[in-house]
Amino acid sequence: MAAQGFLLIASFLLILFVLAKPLGSGLARLIAAVPLPGVAGVERILWRALGITDHEMNWRQYLLALLTLNLLGLGILFCLLFWQEWLPLNPQRLPGLSWDLALNTAVSFVTNTNWQAYSGESTLSYFSQMAGLTVQNFLSAATGIAVVFALIRAFTRQNVHTLGNAWQDLVRITLWILFPVALIIALFFIQQGVPQNLSAYQPITTLEGAKQLLPMGPVASQEAIKMLGTNGGGFFNANSSHPFENPPRSLIRRRCWRYF
Repeated sequence: MAAQGFLLIASFLLILFVLAKPLGSGLARLIAAVPLPGVAGVERILWRALGITDHEMNWRQYLLALLTLNLLGLGILFCLLFWQEWLPLNPQRLPGLSWDLALNTAVSFVTNTNWQAYSGESTLSYFSQMAGLTVQNFLSAATGIAVVFALIRAFTRQNVHTLGNAWQDLVRITLWILFPVALIIALFFIQQGVPQNLSAYQPITTLEGAKQLLPMGPVASQEAIKMLGTNGGGFFNANSSHPFENPPRSLIRRRCWRYF
């Protein structure tokens, strides 16, 4: 067991060592507001499509942009949760959340607070999980990284009163950092057996003969950004203690079944 633990730690350190140089160089370019190699043309198209200019912002403008985005996200997420029963991708026909629970959940996910006051599999529809919580998992993490970028620029720039462009930073952080890594993690989770579907809950019969509904849903995609962005809010009530969110637990359980 000690050898397995040592091997696991050594594997993490090896991955960290291998990725330190390319990821560090990429982050340095983003902090310097320099496009990554090969994406400058894509970014120009995005800036035009989104109406984003190249002018840099002072600290007040930067802060206002971040607050505006997150307040808008808070309002949209609240509406998604409150009117959930009228929205698509709700095979279990779950009702909308009460206004106080919807507000509590929206504030938690927008601020990356890691607080849940509900059971995900019995409270939220797939649309709420995907278009609401997963999107905010990306945006809250991107906001935190953007603040770090602005802080680094404030310390390193000389005789300059601007901190970069918040909108460009948020897009670059989401597209070139969070999304690629989250995609790799999600694909790994799917390969390990974590659900990623839009199917209705599946009825099963347990070994004791009891009837039970097995929850389904787009778990892998949300679990990936939850772990990457340290958001904490899980798809299921048990969070990462649930075997559908934690592949190693499923692997250990299968090995125990084989052993006994």
